Amino acid sequence: MSKGMGDLPEGWVWAELGQIASSVKNGMYVSRPGTEPNGTPILRIGAVRSMRLNLADLRYTGLDWREVLDQAGDAVPGDLLFTRYNGNPEYVGAGARVPEGAPQLAYPDKLIRVRVPSDVVDSRFLTYAWASSQVREQVRGQVKTSAGQAGISGASLKRIKVPVPPLAEQHRIVEALEEQLSRLDAAARSVEAATRRAEALGKLLNSRAVADADSRSEFPLPLNVGEVRSSTKGSADRKWKPTDPINISGFVESSRWPTVSLGDLAVGRGYGTSVKCSYEGTGTPVLRIPNVQKGVVDPGDMKFAEDSTMDLSDYFVRSGDVLFVRTNGSPSLIGRVGVAEKDTDVAFASYLIRFRLNLKVVDPRWVRLVTQSEIWRRHLERVAASSAGQFNLNSSRLAELPIPLPSVDEQRSIVEQAESQAEEVQRVKDVLRRSDRQAHHLRVSLLRNAFEGRLTDQDPTDEPATTLLARIAAERNTAKPSRTAKRAARPRKGVAAAKVTEALAPTPTPAPITTVQQELFQ
Repeated sequence: MSKGMGDLPEGWVWAELGQIASSVKNGMYVSRPGTEPNGTPILRIGAVRSMRLNLADLRYTGLDWREVLDQAGDAVPGDLLFTRYNGNPEYVGAGARVPEGAPQLAYPDKLIRVRVPSDVVDSRFLTYAWASSQVREQVRGQVKTSAGQAGISGASLKRIKVPVPPLAEQHRIVEALEEQLSRLDAAARSVEAATRRAEALGKLLNSRAVADADSRSEFPLPLNVGEVRSSTKGSADRKWKPTDPINISGFVESSRWPTVSLGDLAVGRGYGTSVKCSYEGTGTPVLRIPNVQKGVVDPGDMKFAEDSTMDLSDYFVRSGDVLFVRTNGSPSLIGRVGVAEKDTDVAFASYLIRFRLNLKVVDPRWVRLVTQSEIWRRHLERVAASSAGQFNLNSSRLAELPIPLPSVDEQRSIVEQAESQAEEVQRVKDVLRRSDRQAHHLRVSLLRNAFEGRLTDQDPTDEPATTLLARIAAERNTAKPSRTAKRAARPRKGVAAAKVTEALAPTPTPAPITTVQQELFQ
């Protein structure tokens, strides 16, 4: 048994990648690869993930294949590609293999190409071994981070040790792994498809809920627009004005429910405080974007105003207040909603917008259901203004959103039914998430067993890996000129100087033929 990195079966050895690789090379630099087909396609850095190479999203070099070969920037079936740089350290050093049938490809300078001799190492085996926990732990130890960018060099890759069994056993392990991994991959695809269906079902149910899809004649008739505005104005301050709802793509007004604006339902609206806050502050607690989660206001992970004397009572959140996320780097989070479920002496930050609703005519949960359904989400993401990488909404944009308005009793009935359906969808998604985790653990266990020699039987007649490595070393030594040969090829100083002098001496001018003839015949 071999010792050091860990016990290996008889005939296996630990070998550095540099011992078994015939070539380790960074990719080629292409200043502006194009999106339109032009010349040899080049992989993107995100194409390489553990054991998987994505060929679906290519760019183009503008160079023909011979020009790529001249720069040694080619990646051919059987080559291994490793991520050289990434903002996420977990992706650095990830390895994937160029599959059979791949087109002629170039690879960028942010990837490292490794070639191995096929008579020593099956590159498919090496791809799987690289994804094992034993090897990944070594890779993490070699990753360096600078200026927020994690990276690994070709020299560091060469130092990573991998388990090397006899070549025949490598082939057997690959066959066994691919049979098992193909089943896991098929199961993972099924889980992913089922998760997408569950999410689509949730969106469909929400859309049907707010679209008056079913007749509910047992509920009282809703208020008309004038009655809603009159009720809200009576509860608001003197500055309140009605707001006309806008038309948004995909929204069709109900024949039974009036359509009002969100502004018509709000007795007040505004932005939060911009007071400086920290975890160490001693003043009023202040809600931030992370406190708006899953449709509610979550008071966990609070920051506090640093100035304890500042009165923030005008920003205190009360039961039924609806908080919208107004700014974020991701458009999918813009307009995210949280409903306050109780009165609190907690303020909210300027990254949020509060709508305080007229609870006589609307249930806050209904506003949440409507504004988070698919039609409204598409609209909010489309109209969010972008500036310096941030997406923003303002209170006027939100106030003009159309809200279909059944009676309060019907709102509550629909919301409760929608929440019950959402719980069922979430239970399905939780089951699928557990299945996905189990598949991941099975994959890790499968790789660990494979590279500890427990997946297939060992054959004592297989040529040991030590013999394979010795053959590589011998071939490399043969390819290198010996020191004696190098010295013999190197000219002695005196000889070299004479040759240089001779080379620098001017060529004599030949005598005219007539002069020679004169000397001969005198």
